[in-house]
Amino acid sequence: MKFDSKDIFNKDRHPILVAGPCSAESEKQVMEVASALVGRGLSFFRAGVWKPRTRPGCFEGMGEAALPWLQRVKNEFGLPVAVEVATAEHVRLVLDAGIDMLWVGARTTTNPFAVQEIADSLRGADVPVFVKNPVNPDIELWVGALERLGNAGVTRLGAIHRGFSSYAEKCFRNAPQWQIPLELRRRFPDMPILCDPSHIGGKRELVMMLSQQAMDLNFDGLMVETHCNPQCALSDARQQVTPDELSMIMGRLVKRSAIESCDDFLSYRNQIDAIDLQLVELLEKRMSLSREIGMLKKENGHAIYQPARYNEVLEHCVRCCKDKEMNIDAVKGIFELIHSESVRLQLDIVNEKTGNDTIIS
Repeated sequence: MKFDSKDIFNKDRHPILVAGPCSAESEKQVMEVASALVGRGLSFFRAGVWKPRTRPGCFEGMGEAALPWLQRVKNEFGLPVAVEVATAEHVRLVLDAGIDMLWVGARTTTNPFAVQEIADSLRGADVPVFVKNPVNPDIELWVGALERLGNAGVTRLGAIHRGFSSYAEKCFRNAPQWQIPLELRRRFPDMPILCDPSHIGGKRELVMMLSQQAMDLNFDGLMVETHCNPQCALSDARQQVTPDELSMIMGRLVKRSAIESCDDFLSYRNQIDAIDLQLVELLEKRMSLSREIGMLKKENGHAIYQPARYNEVLEHCVRCCKDKEMNIDAVKGIFELIHSESVRLQLDIVNEKTGNDTIIS
């Protein structure tokens, strides 16, 4: 996908800031928050109009009735405004209302049918559209949503990282899993990517830390839920910050710059490239041995998967890491991948396959 550089914000103005309440609760509340955010460096004023809630009975937004409130924000304070859309009807209404930026929420991104409906309704529209990651950690689903919009002619595309749901007990509302948005950045280096620390953390006291991590990882900006009276908010009260807290967060952020050409970095990178080459060569040797073992197992009628040997490999890995400054879980993960590939190769041998179509469940 190619991205149109024309936009109402300048990507070089770092960081992009999208802020405002989780929900547009009333005209008074929207205008109060917007008034408090004037002059604080906003690129967009955000407010949820339609709120997809997990269970019925929760506040689900004011709907179409809230759009004139956002028009007032735009007209009276000069702030560009942004709204989440989930259906073609939402798109029609916000475009008619002159909303400046749309975003597709995480639940909607999960559903390709819904994304296609939104994409079709945006054909011919000249408006920036940001796509939040799906609730599950599936980068292809995220990329697919962006591609559907791109194929419909939307060129002013961006992404928002809001973390991923997990059933396990956790300190964050949604696990950051930074490697996934970083892979998105690798695939689409010119596309603006924002971080939503409010939804990742789920607690206002985590917003500063997560915002700084996003800056350290060279995100283009932030989407921060902001409310003048967060404890009384009708949705996501726990994660919203006040306008003054937002200014404090933005003022304390350390902005990182791109690395310029320099001999010190070049030397280290050359060393890393050499080590990476050695790693590939060692992996080739290891897989060659795995193939030989596979032949022996086939000849002697042995099972491919040997649980005792697998445990031995992992225990050896942990012992090797104990006296080294290395993350044991990360190293174990690498060895799990290596073992999985070894099993796949041996299955191919036993089944006389040569392709990569064997699935390990």
